[in-house]
Amino acid sequence: MKKIFLITMMIGMAALLVMTGCQKKEETIELTYSIFFPPTHSQCKAAVSWAEEIEKRSGGRIKITVFPGGTLTKANQCYDGVVKEISDIGMSCFAYTRGRFPVMAAVDLPHGYPNGKVATRVATEFYKAMSPKELDDVKVLYIHGHGPGLLHTQKPVRTVEDVKGMKIRSTGLSAKIVKALGGVPVAMPQGDTYEALQKSVVEGTFTPIETLKGWRQAEVVKYTTECTSVGYTTSMFVVMNLKKWNALPKELRKMIEEVNEEWVVVHGEAWDKSDDEGRAYTVSKGNEIIALSEEENGRWAELVSPIIEDYITATDAQGLPGTKAVAKAKELIDTYSK
Repeated sequence: MKKIFLITMMIGMAALLVMTGCQKKEETIELTYSIFFPPTHSQCKAAVSWAEEIEKRSGGRIKITVFPGGTLTKANQCYDGVVKEISDIGMSCFAYTRGRFPVMAAVDLPHGYPNGKVATRVATEFYKAMSPKELDDVKVLYIHGHGPGLLHTQKPVRTVEDVKGMKIRSTGLSAKIVKALGGVPVAMPQGDTYEALQKSVVEGTFTPIETLKGWRQAEVVKYTTECTSVGYTTSMFVVMNLKKWNALPKELRKMIEEVNEEWVVVHGEAWDKSDDEGRAYTVSKGNEIIALSEEENGRWAELVSPIIEDYITATDAQGLPGTKAVAKAKELIDTYSK
């Protein structure tokens, strides 16, 4: 009798272990994350560390598989990919689908961002403050943005007059800035810029200083003009499929929100570290960094101000809060620059 009881107990425990194992397996939430940055980029590495932290703090209940380099959805398809459940999470630039995010576009304007930490914090807090309806079809996890776009050239640019007639690689917003300064914008992907500068197809490029190392462009330019008064950013979303988000247990959503707040700082610091490395690399090549005087910076800001005014006029005309959006962005820049 005792033997039968022990056998029954052992069978019962084995069954319980099998059931527990199955239950744990069922509770593991598998998510996919599409990122347009290549795996070697600091922003992709920051995203991977975010995914690892989520898995760690969830005790393995959430597992996120990252697909870098646009292998799951291309950069301009990433947002729709999240909405349509091609990926559960996605990171890309709002500007890659220009016109779709009119309120968030206020963040990217040439407000004079000092660094990536400020741009990243401003972008995230701007979204929280404005709650634009254009993002209601996803769960926004957080937003980040690169340090100021600056002018890098083959001949020195010390005043705005030096820009006149120069062919400058620039796209979207930066193309408008180049045109406002009297230059000739030439659109091309970042990957084509090195050869274009090398062959003098263009005489300069408008881009964050991190590209001078990351894309080796310090090898084909000689000068960087720190036109900080017109420094723009490119804000980048990290969003999740709304249905997948709402299906998560409440305690896991709370945990993710906590990690998100921490990773806003991580991404901002990563942008600034990349900028510092780009600066050091271009100096090591013997290139010169030209700091504009306060007066000259003011002249540049005045010339690009119509870009901001045009944004306000066009957005307000659509019944959207363009005036409020620009005021909020400037207020946040001032707050986080202190």
